[in-house]
Amino acid sequence: MEGDSVTLNTDVKTNQQEKIKWYFNNTRIAQINGDLSKICTDVQCNNDTDRFRDRLKLDHQTGSLTITNITNTHSGEYKLQIIGSNTISETIFSKTVNDVPAAETNKTKTKSVKEGESVTFDPGVVKNPNDVMTWYFNEARIAEITGDQIKICTDVQCEERFRDRLKLDNQTGSLTITHITNTHSGVYHLEILSSRFIIHRQHSISIISEKSLNGTVTYVIVGVAFAVLLVLACVYGKRCRKNDKRLPVSHAQHVI
Repeated sequence: MEGDSVTLNTDVKTNQQEKIKWYFNNTRIAQINGDLSKICTDVQCNNDTDRFRDRLKLDHQTGSLTITNITNTHSGEYKLQIIGSNTISETIFSKTVNDVPAAETNKTKTKSVKEGESVTFDPGVVKNPNDVMTWYFNEARIAEITGDQIKICTDVQCEERFRDRLKLDNQTGSLTITHITNTHSGVYHLEILSSRFIIHRQHSISIISEKSLNGTVTYVIVGVAFAVLLVLACVYGKRCRKNDKRLPVSHAQHVI
């Protein structure tokens, strides 16, 4: 999806004798040669366009290529070429980038949740049987699905924050957090590792406490009460003024 990041994995560990080259639609965009790595300039990246400007990252250990903040201009064919002393291997990746509605273009999606309620984070993709889906809270791993296996973090790993509160859907990979408290505010990161790519998604929770709600209700009640008093005072004041105007006439008649 637009705005996501994707990693194209080489599934190898590089050595000093290998060259790793990446091509996009037959245009070279990145290369590792020993300890030296090169990322394409704007001219090398297809006729002075901004397609890959500040978007490419190379892993020196594996040669994997990460493309960040993807747009639909990044759809196409990516070719990996590994050149060894006696061998040359090539791998082809085909990537399609889908548009995202304007309301969903933010990388981090924030949900406001009341204390005591539950929230579910949807991966936003169809889960494949061989995918590894890992959920993190503020960079700490809290849940993982590997094939049919589900792992939930222990109390020590989660500092008892998530004890008996996490649920993973093995069919979709969605994560549900129950009985939320203000300790669950923060960033939740999902990493989806497939056979040839990695997808990253981020969510965050904003907790609405009962105290703030009670305070809001109190202010509303006080405001309404004050408004009612003002109306009553206004009505009473008008009546008093009318009575004051009648008093001289009544007094004059009494004198006569």
